[in-house]
Amino acid sequence: MNAIISATELASELAGVTPPVLLDVRWQLSVAKAAGEPPFDGRAEYEAGHLPGAVYVDLDRELASAPGERGRHPLPDMAEFGTAMRRAGVSSSVPVVVYDGGQGWAAARAWWLLRWTGHPDVRVLDGGLPAWQGPRETTVPVPAEGDFQPVPGAVDMLDADGAAALARSGVLLDARAGERYRGEVEPIDPVGGHIPGAVSAPTNENVAPDGRFLAADELRARFKTLGVSEDGPEAGVYCGSGVSGAHEVLALAVAGIPAALYVGSWSEWSADPSRPVAVGPDPQ
Repeated sequence: MNAIISATELASELAGVTPPVLLDVRWQLSVAKAAGEPPFDGRAEYEAGHLPGAVYVDLDRELASAPGERGRHPLPDMAEFGTAMRRAGVSSSVPVVVYDGGQGWAAARAWWLLRWTGHPDVRVLDGGLPAWQGPRETTVPVPAEGDFQPVPGAVDMLDADGAAALARSGVLLDARAGERYRGEVEPIDPVGGHIPGAVSAPTNENVAPDGRFLAADELRARFKTLGVSEDGPEAGVYCGSGVSGAHEVLALAVAGIPAALYVGSWSEWSADPSRPVAVGPDPQ
């Protein structure tokens, strides 16, 4: 099963006998805003126009729990996540397609969570909403209640200790921008740098300028230069808070390479002063 779907393919499936459930997960990273600039409102963007039948899902409230010691976007409470997915019409027997405003990070977070909790058929709209050339609607649908019951553990996940171990035994990719990996800037978390042994692999290098993923063979070639391949050592990914890292796990899936996600990521790691921090371009 492909991890992504093109807008053309999605339009065809929506016109078919068993159309997929559509989830709209528009979101932007909350960073310091210029004085007077309103924060991004994903629900308002959704209500202004979305794919026909799509249901809005709030990343901060439904795909994560409150920030704390486990990071800025720790795993959601499973009961609450299951309720949110069923409210959105998600059932185990019906395909799900997730999209966001085009960056792909938020959609990938929803994709990863649904996969981790056992949904067998979930894909991300490649290129997000900007790739969709079909009609949009402003009506907020009320879908029939789904039956999805999340069962965690269907794909691999890392905790802090597991990430540290994988950086030594396999390949741990850091999906953040290179300057954050090197510790030159850190706009969000208390400490700059990276997990010792991690390899810098900015997730924005997995996509073309239009936000669509590079072809699978191009992604395989890129990851091979980073030490990751289909028959290579075990791979894992982290980022700032488990969102852009999910996008890199998705890119790896497109390339046919399984990888585990460290959900707590740098926001959890850097909050613990006992954990080591590396700076500069060298992994160690």
